[in-house]
Amino acid sequence: MGVKQFIRNLDAFPRAEEHLLQKTQSGALVSIIGLVIMATLFVHELGYYLTTYTVHQMSVDLKRGETLPIHINMTFPSLPCDVLSVDAIDMSGKHEVDLDTNIWKLRLNSHGDIIGTEYLSDLVEKGHEHHNHGDGKDHHEDSEKKIHLQSLDESTENTVKKVKEAITRGEGCRVYGVLDVQRVAGNFHISVHGLNIYVAKMIFDGAKNVNISHIVHDLSFGPKFPGLHNPLDGTTRILHDTSGTFKYYIKVVPTEYRYISKEVLPTNQFSVTEYYSAIIDSDRTWPAVYFLYDLSPITVTIKEERRSFLHFITRLCAVLGGTFALTGMLDRWMYRLMEALSKPKSRSAFR
Repeated sequence: MGVKQFIRNLDAFPRAEEHLLQKTQSGALVSIIGLVIMATLFVHELGYYLTTYTVHQMSVDLKRGETLPIHINMTFPSLPCDVLSVDAIDMSGKHEVDLDTNIWKLRLNSHGDIIGTEYLSDLVEKGHEHHNHGDGKDHHEDSEKKIHLQSLDESTENTVKKVKEAITRGEGCRVYGVLDVQRVAGNFHISVHGLNIYVAKMIFDGAKNVNISHIVHDLSFGPKFPGLHNPLDGTTRILHDTSGTFKYYIKVVPTEYRYISKEVLPTNQFSVTEYYSAIIDSDRTWPAVYFLYDLSPITVTIKEERRSFLHFITRLCAVLGGTFALTGMLDRWMYRLMEALSKPKSRSAFR
């Protein structure tokens, strides 16, 4: 009996006799409030446990021999598609003119509605591939030296007439697609450099009349992952009665996103700095939109992780136990308050 009594004394939850228990309306109200609070906290903690969070890690980029995908989607509201071209050059010396890998142009009317689709590689003159785009000088110097030996043929005249009519109608162009470039520093640019310089002068009557206004709908260096924000998305640069060259200096950060399912998504993030230089009469360059990119030697790994079940149980016990203790204290205080208020009334009734 001594051992049983000792064990019974260890009970941390003693029971009161049934006839000593008293149920009150205030106690019922506090119990309902406590249950609602407990249920709300339980749902919150369950959602917190089921959601994932990300952990960022950095390491040296060891990738070699891979290509860098560049997704572009831009609108030029003041330039027809016939005069726009996309060119790319990198530090290895590779120079690609009028890129023909998945690059498309959509003709737009003055209201921004699509009126036609054309493949970019069909729209630039063959002589364009001999121009130099890497030094920032006029891309058409060689052709300019020889232009006095050439005469306008009928197709050129038709092109000039067609483009002038498109400009008069307020036609624009939307350029979109994917560029696959080498994984080294370089640049790509969208401009009127595909035109012979003499033809360009006939169309625009000088570089200052080339309105290079543009809207960047999307520019990314790989597929998107949850939480990614590309800083150039939604960028709008509209020029009025002036022209110039836009340069976006981009620092590309290689990134790996690891999902909770262990699937790995290789992609890239980037930061950007913008520079604009206005065209002056003495300039021999033509307006363009340049995207000059460089790669960071550091790669970022973003991992999705889920909180442990023990962490969930610990937080759940803390919030539910704390709520139970708090409602118990509130019930005792309310009971004592009601009891104190009812005593004077009972005394006055005896008198």
